Amino acid sequence: MILIAITGASGVIYGVELLKALKELNIETGLLISDPAKIVIKYELEEAYDLEEIKSLADHYFDANEIDSSVNSGSFKFDSLVIIPCSMKTASAIANGYASNTISRVADVALKERRNLVLVPRETPLRDVHLENMLRISKEGGIILPAMPAFYHDPKSISDMTDFIVGKVLDVLKIDNEMFKRWEKP
Repeated sequence: MILIAITGASGVIYGVELLKALKELNIETGLLISDPAKIVIKYELEEAYDLEEIKSLADHYFDANEIDSSVNSGSFKFDSLVIIPCSMKTASAIANGYASNTISRVADVALKERRNLVLVPRETPLRDVHLENMLRISKEGGIILPAMPAFYHDPKSISDMTDFIVGKVLDVLKIDNEMFKRWEKP
């Protein structure tokens, strides 16, 4: 199972598109959405998706504030956790072992159990403390995959740009995909 956590950073569409891609690939998913993400979803996706539609894309939904949820335990079986987008607040909590909600606790479990943890930060510019927190997570085995779309594949739409990031996440999870045109020497 791949767990997807959507936090309160801008770019919640990345999380939604990752859920859709994994559903198409018939890969079991669990979803966590932070309270700030619910607010951002209203602002960024109001016309396209509501919260219940997003939840329906996952096989399982876990409340981000339910600290006694089964997903918080190291005995809960999951392969990977992708936090997409990842707020700097969430990155800070993870880097400092501050498991204040289900998302940061599951990330703590992923790191301590040596499972895949992928953070897709969506913040700019970055302060030293942001970089230090991400470096700390990386040193513990987490993968930092910033939401920085490329342009070599000649994107024509926002969808092309989000597909690139989703495809890169699938790549680091070792899931074959054709979400974007790969680099070829001209």
